[in-house]
Amino acid sequence: MSVRMPSEADPPYNTNQGILATVDWADLVTLDLSKFDQPGGKQDLAAQLFDAVNRIGFFYITNFGLSQDEVDRQFSLCKQVFELPMDEKLKYRADLENGGYNGYKPLGTREVKPGIRDNTEIYNIPKFTAGYTRDHPPVITRHWAEIEGFARHIHFEIVRKLLVLFAIVLELPEDFFLKNHRYDEKSDCHFRYMKYHRRTPEQNAELDNVWVKGHTDFGSLTLLFRQPVAALQVRTPEGEWRYVKPYPESITVNIADALQFLTNGFLKSSIHRVVAPPPDQADIDRHGVLYFVRPEDDTELVPIESPVLRRLGYDKALDRATVGLTAGEWVRARVAKNVSRQGKDDESIIKGVKAKYYD
Repeated sequence: MSVRMPSEADPPYNTNQGILATVDWADLVTLDLSKFDQPGGKQDLAAQLFDAVNRIGFFYITNFGLSQDEVDRQFSLCKQVFELPMDEKLKYRADLENGGYNGYKPLGTREVKPGIRDNTEIYNIPKFTAGYTRDHPPVITRHWAEIEGFARHIHFEIVRKLLVLFAIVLELPEDFFLKNHRYDEKSDCHFRYMKYHRRTPEQNAELDNVWVKGHTDFGSLTLLFRQPVAALQVRTPEGEWRYVKPYPESITVNIADALQFLTNGFLKSSIHRVVAPPPDQADIDRHGVLYFVRPEDDTELVPIESPVLRRLGYDKALDRATVGLTAGEWVRARVAKNVSRQGKDDESIIKGVKAKYYD
């Protein structure tokens, strides 16, 4: 599937920004999605995935049907969005304080430490359906068909395959998770451009080089397209931090809260953080192109019935507070709390359910 659409020339995105220093890389599974439609391919991929999803919640995928040129064009558009004047970007500000996140999140919205504010700008584009129509900057509307094609490819050609693999892992019908991740139904899936602004050495020292504390994501899955700056780290089951390698022509995928709730902890919502890049990349702003997968808003976050969960003892709800809590409520509450959070280690989000943060 090709998503490239004719348009005016855009500045190229530099995918070779510095030589990576020697760091401790996480040992993650890589899934070759080209095997999905081969005889026995889905079963082989699910078997490969089984240990990763229960242990660390992070993995790579390759051969996902988008060329590097198509990916690089999205990074170029990302860069152009954040180069817009601030007064232009603020026209599209998201309603963050009320749990809304579609649109623009300005730099420095949240205080991460007394006197130091966050260094991220975000622009979120919701699903391309009538219910989520909103205004966007001209740099986005000019490329609307291309962005839509890219985002829809992610959802229908990548996410759907991953959800089938999770169902196979759990010995459920292949369409089990597809039924509560329907594109035309109300849910908080979105496509994201993101920019981490470089910090001064003095700021990094005051923050112990941690830009975003260890946390979990809100929905089902997060997909992060390969970018050349090493700053993402995952927390291993042993409590150690390891860099997630910007692996060429790959997508980094992490499991998020909703799947952990639905499987009572069998699928691990991965703990990850963002740190200052290695010294050879310290002067580079880090851009991101991501896709966030979230269940339909009315999905109750209680353990599902699965032969695997029964066999392994994951069939009883450990946190009764999630009974009656829906995916839509959880996401909106976490977004709103995230705006006001000031570096707390844990925080009650909604109905007594907590989110924990890690140094």
